[in-house]
Amino acid sequence: MAKTKFRPLHDRVVVRRVESEEKTKGGIIIPDTAKEKPQEGEVIAVGSGNRDDDGKLIALDVKEGDRVLFGKWSGTEVKLDGEDLLIMKESDIMGILG
Repeated sequence: MAKTKFRPLHDRVVVRRVESEEKTKGGIIIPDTAKEKPQEGEVIAVGSGNRDDDGKLIALDVKEGDRVLFGKWSGTEVKLDGEDLLIMKESDIMGILG
């Protein structure tokens, strides 16, 4: 896992999409033009968390290295160090895999 020099703020996380299979379960090969972007990724950087009304820091539930599922239209696509990544709020993440 490559270390990025970018650190997201507050409750934001940086996610690298995980490549999807190029074949269906039946063995049909899916061309690049017909593939949907994967909704699964690996967290590569996390912010420090949000603060509650009393100013107490609330840490995030996800951490670097977690494999997560997120919504189809979640996050903002960015290019950092030549790599396509997503920056999203932790609330856009539906759950942690495995």
